[in-house]
Amino acid sequence: MRQLSPKAKQELKLAIVLIGIGFFTLPPAVYIVGQHVVGEYSAESGLWGLTSSIWFGVITANPMALLLVLSPYLITRILRWSLWFYKNNKLNKFI
Repeated sequence: MRQLSPKAKQELKLAIVLIGIGFFTLPPAVYIVGQHVVGEYSAESGLWGLTSSIWFGVITANPMALLLVLSPYLITRILRWSLWFYKNNKLNKFI
């Protein structure tokens, strides 16, 4: 079996950590912010109801649930790509 390069290992670790954050910490954060902005999520389910519906959405490949869970990793990738383009002056051609 072929070994991953150190850069690929670092990227894999980053992806696992950020997707884990999206999977386990974003649903409670969304719930807390939602409570302050629009009120209680549901009378009988609350935080666990929102979390389980997001997790079910990930399992059933709901695009919005996947976007929410993957957003920490996607934001990090977009920022890193932007910095790479900026450093290599490839972004200046489009501005």
